[in-house]
Amino acid sequence: MVPKKVYQLWPMAAIIASAIFLYYISKSMMSLDRPQTGGIEEVLINGAPTFPPSQQIQRFNHFNAEQPPRIPMSSNQQPGRAVATEPNSSNVTWGMVVPRVKKEDISWIAEELPGLSVTVYTADDTTAPRYPPKNKGHEVMIYLSYIIDHYGELPDIVLFMHAHRWTHHNNEFLGFDASQMIRRLSHSYVFKRGYMNMRCHWHPGCPEWLHPVNAQETIGRQEEVVLARCWSELFPFHPPPAFLAQACCAQFALSRDRILSIPLSRYVFYRDWILRTPLSDYVSGRIWEYSWQFVFANRAADCPAEHACYCAGFGVCFGGEGPYKEYLGLLRRKRTLEGDLERVEKEQPPKISSGLNGTDNAVGSAWRNRTSTLQREIASLAQDLSVRKEEALRRGDDFRIRAEEDEMG
Repeated sequence: MVPKKVYQLWPMAAIIASAIFLYYISKSMMSLDRPQTGGIEEVLINGAPTFPPSQQIQRFNHFNAEQPPRIPMSSNQQPGRAVATEPNSSNVTWGMVVPRVKKEDISWIAEELPGLSVTVYTADDTTAPRYPPKNKGHEVMIYLSYIIDHYGELPDIVLFMHAHRWTHHNNEFLGFDASQMIRRLSHSYVFKRGYMNMRCHWHPGCPEWLHPVNAQETIGRQEEVVLARCWSELFPFHPPPAFLAQACCAQFALSRDRILSIPLSRYVFYRDWILRTPLSDYVSGRIWEYSWQFVFANRAADCPAEHACYCAGFGVCFGGEGPYKEYLGLLRRKRTLEGDLERVEKEQPPKISSGLNGTDNAVGSAWRNRTSTLQREIASLAQDLSVRKEEALRRGDDFRIRAEEDEMG
């Protein structure tokens, strides 16, 4: 027979056990011990908790979300050794995840980047080798699905890139060409930062962009008000920062350690939020474009100096901020003259002959002189810019120069 006194202690024991259970649950949710990294023009999230490094893969309730098949990576899809771009990088494994729709041609990847391990998710084709649980959230759904599906088999560096090779939001000084960006990417810079935005130019996105605290609906930033409303759902343990900022447009590189510093359950939570939110495909993806740095870098703003990003990140080294701005100035001047030339050419006067020899009149002569002058100035600037860029690329081949221009060094 159990003594009456023991029965009296059971309620208290149950309360103590419940308190201990709730303590460990809250501790696991609020411990967000992510590595911190610094940089120019960044705003650290003061006092924000960070995730602890995950020691093992755990299985979590996915809120009954429809799951894509987990297809084993074939031998030619294993994280492979790409062509080394810097000293001591031959042992670095790296790969790329690419979201696409059926109509997009991604043949350029195999042609331009042979040997690179590429994982492709096709958003609108459930018969494809890989596809997300739902075609929603644009690239966000696929980026998160890749991490969830490959959490235990990540390469040292993962690139998260769009399917198109040329686009306006790729780096201009690398020809807007994704293949050049990938080939020239510095592994050591990715390891040093943990999270690296693949775009160097600030606009749009820096130095401030979205304002979750004082949100206003504008044509160019429709997601600002929505993000303000959703902030507590996505980041319940973080007060909203005054602003979020990073260069657009949702292409970035991550080290494996940085990915694994966040528990798998957190990625599942983010993806399930997209699956369940009533927000549209466009809006549910758009609010993440300026939030990735908050998730992976523990920073509200991540705006490294453009010249340092180009040099340390991609080996395009103009020699510091001053020469970089000089190059930008010359480029803007060239574009202004090209616009002037286009307008002048549209104003070409009718050819009017005078005299027996058929010489043009004074108006036609002045027009020809103006166009010739503009063409000479544009050609001269183009030559100057070409020389400066070639010199910048040559300097970028020296990794000591890259280190000197790295604002984090």
